[in-house]
Amino acid sequence: MSVGAAIELAPSVQTFLAFDFGLKRTGVASGNRLMRTATPQTTISAVGDARFVPIAARIKEWQPDALVVGVPYHPDGASHENTLRALKFARQLRGRFGLSVYEVDERYSTTEAHALGAADADAASACIILEQFLRSLS
Repeated sequence: MSVGAAIELAPSVQTFLAFDFGLKRTGVASGNRLMRTATPQTTISAVGDARFVPIAARIKEWQPDALVVGVPYHPDGASHENTLRALKFARQLRGRFGLSVYEVDERYSTTEAHALGAADADAASACIILEQFLRSLS
């Protein structure tokens, strides 16, 4: 489910885990609908299917109602190789964990995280992605 305009969610959907997918590292943030803010979590440093072990642990710990995945695009909105990888990652999360997964255009989130001086740019980027999603909720 891509996020563009304001979206409506069932009132029971309150908590989220967000992911800034990367080939070597995946940034993670948690947040909730009430506060509309995100908190960085420890970045996952694992590749391939190995990343799903720590993701499963985070889902068990946080018990989110839904997941959010940042999807990168070129500045002009065109897809590229990492766009397809992030979309595949979102599909894998849906299939493995049975949760709703929302996709958010994450153009410039890492650049913004670096500009803010984030010590962990991946986790900070996941926060930016999640806060963008939370702002889109009606």
